[in-house]
Amino acid sequence: MKVHIRKAVKSDAGSILSLIHELAVFEKEPQAVIVTKTQIEQDGFGDRPLFECILAEVAEKVVGMALFYPRYSTWKGPTFHLEDLIVTESMKGKGIGTQLYHAFLAQAHGAGVERVEWAVLDWNLSASQFYQKSGASVLEDWRTVQMDKKSLDHYISKINS
Repeated sequence: MKVHIRKAVKSDAGSILSLIHELAVFEKEPQAVIVTKTQIEQDGFGDRPLFECILAEVAEKVVGMALFYPRYSTWKGPTFHLEDLIVTESMKGKGIGTQLYHAFLAQAHGAGVERVEWAVLDWNLSASQFYQKSGASVLEDWRTVQMDKKSLDHYISKINS
């Protein structure tokens, strides 16, 4: 099986969205995805892209992706955040995720970032083990903090009243 790894282009937005939906099902939150194909086109491929994406194709069909964006660490300097590494269910176990992971890390290395980071669900033991075997550290003492748009709107309305 020949896997082709390449940078995503605007016309890939539908495939990217499809993979995002598949990941949401895997992570038991299918209803959580609100991003649209149009938004992906604008946010990833407009004048000021907010993310980059590397795709894996087999027989000219997108079967996986690594979506990431630049961040800045006040302690380290430039970093990349890997938002999602996704391989479609039917293609898992064939080394495609490893190829995407290698491509992402090579991109980060080439960009000269000081650190790469990402989150992994605590129940996804196979992913945690894979990352640890590659030399990554899975931090146990940090907790992810998030505020969704509804909570943000509520907070802002409270401080502005």
